[in-house]
Amino acid sequence: MPSDRPEGVSGPGPIRSEPGSLLEHVPVAVFGFDDLGRVRYWGPGAAHLFGHPAEAVLGRPAATLFPPPPPGEVDSAGRLVERARTLGYWRVRLPVLHRDGSVFDCGFRVFPVTGPGPGPGGDGDGDFVIMGLASRGEELDRVKTNLAFLDALFETCPIGLVMLDQELRYVHLNQALADMDGLPVREHLGRGTADIMLTSDGGEFQRVLRSVADDGTPVVSLLVGLRTPGRPDRDQVRSVSLFPLSGAVGTPPGVGGLMVDVTDRERALLEATEARRRLDLLDRAAARVGTTLDVDTTARELVDAAVPDFCDASVVELVDWLNPSEAFDPRLPLHTRRIAAGTTLPPPADELVGGLERITYPPGSGIHRTLETGRPLCVPVDEDFTTSTVVHRDRARLLRDSGLASILIAPLVARGTIQGIAMFGRSTARAPFTGQDLSLAGELASRAALCLDNARLYSRVQDIALTLQRSLLPSALSTGPYVTVAHRYLPGSRVTEVGGDWYDVIDLPDGHVALLVGDVMGHGVPAAASMGRLRITAKALARHSRDPADLLVELDRCAQESGIELATCLCLFHDPRTGRTRLANAGHPPPLVRRPDGAVETLDPTPGVPLGVGGFPFRSTEFELPDGAVLALYTDGLIESRGQDIDTGLAALSHQLGLLEGPLETAADRILAALLPDPPNDDTVLLLARVHRAPPHVGPWNSAGDA
Repeated sequence: MPSDRPEGVSGPGPIRSEPGSLLEHVPVAVFGFDDLGRVRYWGPGAAHLFGHPAEAVLGRPAATLFPPPPPGEVDSAGRLVERARTLGYWRVRLPVLHRDGSVFDCGFRVFPVTGPGPGPGGDGDGDFVIMGLASRGEELDRVKTNLAFLDALFETCPIGLVMLDQELRYVHLNQALADMDGLPVREHLGRGTADIMLTSDGGEFQRVLRSVADDGTPVVSLLVGLRTPGRPDRDQVRSVSLFPLSGAVGTPPGVGGLMVDVTDRERALLEATEARRRLDLLDRAAARVGTTLDVDTTARELVDAAVPDFCDASVVELVDWLNPSEAFDPRLPLHTRRIAAGTTLPPPADELVGGLERITYPPGSGIHRTLETGRPLCVPVDEDFTTSTVVHRDRARLLRDSGLASILIAPLVARGTIQGIAMFGRSTARAPFTGQDLSLAGELASRAALCLDNARLYSRVQDIALTLQRSLLPSALSTGPYVTVAHRYLPGSRVTEVGGDWYDVIDLPDGHVALLVGDVMGHGVPAAASMGRLRITAKALARHSRDPADLLVELDRCAQESGIELATCLCLFHDPRTGRTRLANAGHPPPLVRRPDGAVETLDPTPGVPLGVGGFPFRSTEFELPDGAVLALYTDGLIESRGQDIDTGLAALSHQLGLLEGPLETAADRILAALLPDPPNDDTVLLLARVHRAPPHVGPWNSAGDA
């Protein structure tokens, strides 16, 4: 912007308004008078304000620019010159005369400057000049009124007012907003709004601010939930209105805002939000906790549901009772076993929650108080808590250094039985636990305790079924000198339960050998009991039958009488003297035989009707086994799995059997390792039998056909 200062005149600096200043909003005329009251300088602004071009006024009396004074008084131009020379600086409101004859009020500021200064004709006469600035009075009144209003607004308005630059940094704010934030005004200036207004909306409020700054779209009465560094423990709700600020020349645009603290009005909204958050957490926990009947998995699911949505660290511990009927005694130490833990805090918090699987709490600890009352308890992590609760000094130090500020202890109680405890910890970065948080923790613990108790009871039933099944299976097979046997039974995983798989090898009185394998459909104790009944019956029938088909007929009757709806059985009678073997099958996967030359084939691949159906005959198939042949009898758990059909599993078993070398015990372990996942998906039986020819003096085959 070019200067309005007359060339050669010295003074305080260029007479111009800086970009963005107040003068850019008020037209200003610049002029100069000499000590005789003649016009010495006439700027463009003066020509616009008074209507006279420079050539019409330069060198002429300045009195013509003003209305005539009353008789006997000094004209206005003379007063300006006299006061400027006397006072050095004078401000006054005077009427002026426009070229068109109109009179209007004008504000003047005059001051003296010295210099050679051009004379009216540029001859250099005169070295004293009175410089003046003039603006229309109505414009000055308008700006002064606006400034007064803004000053009063920023000083006394109870509403928060803020000005942000284009980068959303604080440029100006009033005390009301500073009080809302709990920070002095000076600690705002130059900082971004994201540093002061801490929202949990995933950046949505910042995106709104950016949209107003970039697009100029105002926003009215937007509700924003936030916290501030000055009030980190107080949730606020503010009604925010935003509008773009149009920058003056050279001034970047920004955002203006009005903020009203409506927390009290919106407290119901906050409470509803917290209630919704708690319900959401409970819903997620209900969906995620207890998906299996495994104790460790259930505890892990509880920790995952709580961290980090509810707390910064969590552990689950089960009480180690000396016996199932033991009752809690607050006078005795309490021994627990930590089965799940998790944290989002940095070391040493991870070391604190991750170590010491077995823990002892002394009498009087916070754990004892929780279990004694049966209600959740919140305790600060201070010297009293660590001294009364943590036995090991190193663990107490880790707890104090972990960053945890408070711990919420909730009892795990279900069906009147104390299962253990769940602990939830929060750091100083989070709000302390509230009464609603205690209720939420109690609900989480109650649901988890029921799931843990279900898993515990299920595990007990599983253990009973497995114990029953193992007791009903043969502990040692009684084989003769001409049949070498390796046998394996593997129960399924905890998810699939114990099944009804069984097997047996029976030495018959005439030197023959019976090999049996079967499977009762179902799981648990009923399947194990039915399996035992069929195995004992089959063992008794085998000693009096000479045809496996006859044995299956009788076994089918037994199954129907016992209420066994569906079971499979494979029965094989072998004569070591001749190698002749008879086979009958009731719905069971077919046996495989590996011949001495390594060839593997399936024997009698067509199964009969399962046991328990009734009304269908069974047939026997006879074949001869060479000396050194290996039979493989098994249940469907070995060849059938989710995502794999039986034919694929049978082919894999045939391949493994073809690789058989060395002792059968080694071969059995290798086959199971190659075909089964860990843990197995289902109960599995594998029975390997290597047959040898007996000398001729061994008793004859006393079958119906040889009688």
